[in-house]
Amino acid sequence: MIKKIITTCLGLILGLALFGVGLLAIAILVTYPKLPALDSLQHYQPKMPLTVYSADGQIIGVYGEQRREFTKIGDFPKVLKDAVIAAEDKRFYEHWGVDVVGIARAAIGNVVAGGLQSGASTITQQVAKNFYLSNERTFTRKFNEALLAYKIEQTLSKDQILELYFNQIYLGQRAYGFASAAQIYFNKNVKDLTLAEASMLAGLPKAPSAYNPIVNPERAKQRQAYILRNMQEENMITAQQRDQALKEELHYERFVQNIDQNALYVAEMARQELYEKYGEDAYTQGFKVYTTVNTANQRVATEALRKALRNFDRGSSYRGAENYIDLSKTDDVEETISQYLSTLYTVDKMVPAVVLEASKKGVLIQLPSGKRFNLNSYALGFAARAVNNEKWETTVFVAVPSSVSKAAATIGLSFKNPYCKVLWSH
Repeated sequence: MIKKIITTCLGLILGLALFGVGLLAIAILVTYPKLPALDSLQHYQPKMPLTVYSADGQIIGVYGEQRREFTKIGDFPKVLKDAVIAAEDKRFYEHWGVDVVGIARAAIGNVVAGGLQSGASTITQQVAKNFYLSNERTFTRKFNEALLAYKIEQTLSKDQILELYFNQIYLGQRAYGFASAAQIYFNKNVKDLTLAEASMLAGLPKAPSAYNPIVNPERAKQRQAYILRNMQEENMITAQQRDQALKEELHYERFVQNIDQNALYVAEMARQELYEKYGEDAYTQGFKVYTTVNTANQRVATEALRKALRNFDRGSSYRGAENYIDLSKTDDVEETISQYLSTLYTVDKMVPAVVLEASKKGVLIQLPSGKRFNLNSYALGFAARAVNNEKWETTVFVAVPSSVSKAAATIGLSFKNPYCKVLWSH
């Protein structure tokens, strides 16, 4: 009797398994022919900003939402490639687009959790999603993603797939691709990244905001440690190299592209002309415009103009805040401020900053570097009269000497005001 029951159960399980395999086969046969063509991958044309140059080869303007520097996969350092593979897809060079073991493990975890909690996506699957699919967390999207990843693996080489991933992925701070991220976070060429820097950048694809080393240094450090441990387990580095990388002190310079600030209006004229001719394509096709302006001559003219304007402004009254940021509708205040400040330039040693709190004793500001300083009323100068003054709608727009800013103590107060104000310090 028991033997019969066992036989029946096994037969039922086998029948269900065969039925499931049949349904899966039908789904593949129906879906695969409908997958998109891979023209955009085979003929990759990344969105590149418009760059305007002076006659002597200096950059005087960059326009475009995506900061990207297309780089061949062979020009990325091995330490970065190893770090990314250790972080995102340890079996990248072994699987056919989908890590079956990882998918099975994730599926079991999702069933236990009662929903989609993890996806175990490979680098190839991420390429498929970034180019063709949405971010919705559904089984249908994951199924299409897996089939598309298989199709990509049959069409492109592993290095071609990795090149697409390294240049297309978003890494925070408006940086697309690791070459751009190396410049923006560390102000250096991607070829010059150390193991510590490479492993820190490799942690960004998972969640650029959550693992931003400037905004969330503790979480970023934890992610870095996880990646370095994976690299050691995969024999990419030694234990000594891992320990040295963990101890290395990283310096984030919040890089702003080396733009000559003395000919911005000339760059704007060029931008307008390009936009009139090409429309929005002017910001994505990587146009390079060379003007007849000489930066040395322009620098002299600009300094004379600014000196005259500053002298004129000293005789005027305080004009109020430069701009306002509504922080009441964001869950990530620090990232919102960082994103806003990343769109502004330092002009004539005047650094953009955001006022977080204001009182008669001074104001708390955040600089593009992410650091916060407390400026006292002396540093605010004539603008101090506007702080919490009912005659003024809000505060505060000021210019203070850089020596005062550097001497001010760094403090970490909580955000109490839903609105922050933009100021400039020099």
